[in-house]
Amino acid sequence: MDPSTHQFYHIHGMDSREYSNSFFSDKDTAFADDSLRFPMMNLHYWFCRGHCKGDFCIDITVGSIIHHLYSASNFFKEMVVLKSNEKCIMELSRWLHDRTGAYDFKHASSVVAELEEKRGQHEDIEMRLKSSIKEVLKCDFDQENITSPVTLPLADCIVSGLLLDYISKNEDDYMRNLEKIIKLLKPGGQLLLFLLIDKSYTIVRGERFHFFKYNESFVKNAFNNLGLVIDYCAVQRRRHMNDCNDYKAIMFTAAHKGE
Repeated sequence: MDPSTHQFYHIHGMDSREYSNSFFSDKDTAFADDSLRFPMMNLHYWFCRGHCKGDFCIDITVGSIIHHLYSASNFFKEMVVLKSNEKCIMELSRWLHDRTGAYDFKHASSVVAELEEKRGQHEDIEMRLKSSIKEVLKCDFDQENITSPVTLPLADCIVSGLLLDYISKNEDDYMRNLEKIIKLLKPGGQLLLFLLIDKSYTIVRGERFHFFKYNESFVKNAFNNLGLVIDYCAVQRRRHMNDCNDYKAIMFTAAHKGE
């Protein structure tokens, strides 16, 4: 398919509410196993193994989704969330400050409550996450320091889901953008990355968005070339097929930055 027919997430913007409704909601979404349960189960598993230590975590994820951060808030006192457009910042701020019309992620906190064996305590888990998020900032990958003019302290852990894939036009672009993320990480710090394998587009509210297509080998080579050592990797084949996107599998990779 001609890439010129695709819109770009960071240039044209995406309806973040519709994106959440389509792929991360509690409306019996067909993608729940991949988009909700797989990320939360893998993060819970990895954090509980004790490999991610420290005080400061950065999240760099597409849209205004936060479900993947519930487990992180159990291990990091402070988190900063980076978003590439103002609509996502507004949507996330609405949830963070309990404003009218905020997106309801209680279905996600309930899943984490089960994982943590704290059934019935999803409200406490939601408050834990909100108190951990200290700031929501705009990021711009056209800048060498993507948070410019703000300079953040180096992170003990960075969680990132799909944003690189939406904003990168090709392999060179992806490598440059990944390197900019790694610069925000302490030596020895952990990068936890969620990826969709062999995916080339997403359709949200009838608009087709570009997605950089790659395979597992590309990911592993990219990490190796940038000095990241892979500690853990999990892949789940796609559970449901439809026309709004074309990925074949979801992948979680945990890696640490070389000393």
